[in-house]
Amino acid sequence: MKSHELKGSILLQPILNEAGRDISHWFDAKTGDVRHHIDPVTNCYVPYTPYGRFVHIPPPYPTTDWATDFGIPWWKDERLIVGYLTKKTRFVCVEETITDILVRYLKFNSHAASYTWKYNGVVLDMEKNLEENNIREEIQDIEDLFMPQIYLYYNDDLTEA
Repeated sequence: MKSHELKGSILLQPILNEAGRDISHWFDAKTGDVRHHIDPVTNCYVPYTPYGRFVHIPPPYPTTDWATDFGIPWWKDERLIVGYLTKKTRFVCVEETITDILVRYLKFNSHAASYTWKYNGVVLDMEKNLEENNIREEIQDIEDLFMPQIYLYYNDDLTEA
């Protein structure tokens, strides 16, 4: 399916519902493919889509009206990768400004400057460090809750890498 053919498709709904959120739990970490399970009705090994079937996922039952000639599924298309989910969080020096952190982050996401950096919903001052931005050290809380500290919001500013 071409992108213009997908406009208004119900198969986009699970993806649109999660826009801006992490959906890595939809995929097997080892294979990079959609997670699978045994369907309780058919006892067949099928994609696990608890939020509904989405683009490039076959229907749950055999049918003749589903095209298989789309090529690479979107989640394996290298052109669509905009960043990588961190495997392990790292500490930053207390004196580093948010801009210093941004410069290092550019290595992983060339569009990092196109994001608004926020903490608790407040836009961060990029020239201040974490403490000056009222981000206190909460190591134990983070480890217990697995809560991210800083959120990045993409600005659709059409910058180029």
